[in-house]
Amino acid sequence: MAATDIVRDIELLVQSRYALIFLITDEDARADDVMRYVASSCDLPLFNWSSSKGLRRVGIDTAGYDTTAPAKALAFIEASRLPALYHLHGFADSLADAALVARLKDAVESFGAAPGAIVISGPAIDIPAVLAPMSTRVELPPPAPVEYKHVLDQVIRDTSARMRVSVTLTAEQTQQLIMNLRGVTLTEAEHILTRVIVEDGTLGPDDLQKVIDAKRDAIAKDGVLQYVGAETAMGDVVGLDGLKAWLEKRRLILTENTRASQFGLTFPKGVLLLGVPGCGKSLCAKSVAKEWALPLLKFDTGSLYDKFIGETEKRFRKALDTAEKVAPDVLWIDEIEKAFAAGGNDADGGLSTRLLGAFLTWLQDRNGDVFVVATANDIEKLPPELLRKGRFDEIFFVDLPESAARAAIFTLHLKKRGQQPAAFDLAALAAASEGFSGSEIEQAVVSALYSAFAARQPLTTATLVTELQATRPLSQTMGDKLDALRAWARERTVSAA
Repeated sequence: MAATDIVRDIELLVQSRYALIFLITDEDARADDVMRYVASSCDLPLFNWSSSKGLRRVGIDTAGYDTTAPAKALAFIEASRLPALYHLHGFADSLADAALVARLKDAVESFGAAPGAIVISGPAIDIPAVLAPMSTRVELPPPAPVEYKHVLDQVIRDTSARMRVSVTLTAEQTQQLIMNLRGVTLTEAEHILTRVIVEDGTLGPDDLQKVIDAKRDAIAKDGVLQYVGAETAMGDVVGLDGLKAWLEKRRLILTENTRASQFGLTFPKGVLLLGVPGCGKSLCAKSVAKEWALPLLKFDTGSLYDKFIGETEKRFRKALDTAEKVAPDVLWIDEIEKAFAAGGNDADGGLSTRLLGAFLTWLQDRNGDVFVVATANDIEKLPPELLRKGRFDEIFFVDLPESAARAAIFTLHLKKRGQQPAAFDLAALAAASEGFSGSEIEQAVVSALYSAFAARQPLTTATLVTELQATRPLSQTMGDKLDALRAWARERTVSAA
């Protein structure tokens, strides 16, 4: 099945005498389907080209003589002057060759007033400037639910022809299964569903989670996005009441979407959490996804950069596209300053500047309902463009926990490790841990437990206080930097507390 809107759009472009169309997609099979529908609608013959098979008219097995080479294929198109659609797979890699670009330009101009067009499909195509005036760019949208349903029905038919298959899904569970497939290509969806059915000959409620697990693997295969299980609820985050209240107001847009739309509200963009390391910023990202019952995708900035020219930008764009396809979801960018560090442009040939520009454009113009939670520890490395109002819905500052919050953090981590908080002097522990972050308190509890275990004694308040006194928290080792961060944030951010 082909998406009706994209078929209509390309048909209109062909009828409007656009002789060069770039179809942006990483799904070759869907691109083929779309072009077959367009050719049928326009009543034009369709030729497919690939470097392995050459130029072939659909419905005819033989290829044009000696057309596997891009230059020969373009020469064939130019000489034939046949009103037709020519779909070139993988030709985008040849656009770096100035001679081939010149040949492509000649082939496009050969159409003149005759109907037809050359369509080049591929992911993230860089269109040469000389071709821009005579071309147009169209993006193939993510598969619609009806397309996933078509794949599901086809897989059930195909597997049933080979083996006995039992389908026990209700109508509601079938709809949930289709929603779980969002974010993968139709080809990937076909492979996932086939594997799930063939495994035990059934497709039932238990397979819903198997589809999610397989989808997680498909999304993570490029190494930039990670599908993270959101297991921490917002109630497990100590303090940060201001941030929690802000998020709760925006959660309603998910449960009351129609009323929100009538009220003039759109899906929120996201938040930038700036502050002291170890104070719960990353935990908040996981909690938002859990509280809002949305998939959580983590953007791995460490695996973004690629040694091959142009690959980093392609991987970056693909990651953002995937986040849109999975929407609605939460996109977590941990330590965002590592991806868009200011001042590093000379060293990387301007790559970070280009990535930042692409990210800012995406923040402004993205189509999917993606809520971005970005965290940052070092304000000096963040480019000013990222901090401008409107990039995020709000910038929150997460400071060190106050006394009551520290006592609650001790309670949380003592319970987590099988201890009874009532057996400890929480007020004394809160006082002894002044200047400690939440993660530093957790590590103090763990270290004290090791000490008690080694001494074959129960954990006590005194053991915990001794461990705290032996620790120099970040607020002491980097006191001046934290004071400067607080001073900067005072007039520019909202307190998360």
